[in-house]
Amino acid sequence: QNCCICGQNGATIACCETDCDLSFHLPCARQGHCVTQFITPFRSFCPTHSPVQTVEATPEPGTKCLICMEPVEDRKTFNTMVCPACKNAWFHRDCIQQQALHAGFEIIQCPLCRNSDTFVMDLFTMGIRIPFR
Repeated sequence: QNCCICGQNGATIACCETDCDLSFHLPCARQGHCVTQFITPFRSFCPTHSPVQTVEATPEPGTKCLICMEPVEDRKTFNTMVCPACKNAWFHRDCIQQQALHAGFEIIQCPLCRNSDTFVMDLFTMGIRIPFR
């Protein structure tokens, strides 16, 4: 199989969408905006079929990531996410991924509203890996 991101052969991860025949390498997944879910049933999606956040929210101009305090994009994208509970906490995918890796499943929560249930389920859906410690 050829990787849909880099074009090289040896791609072993296939999109789980039934009519999609795209495959990719795990290291290429993130740079190609593929989503790999780290919960059962451990599904992977190509860029076309990757899940998107269902919450309807747009950041105010000048909104900053609550973790790194750098500006976020002007809308939800693969790299910009919002808390589905409060719809006011915006952060970069890389920032929330690092926070999740450090905090773990028992502690991770929205940095603003402190919601954990809705927040964690959305992170899992969006392919953020949260270790169980």
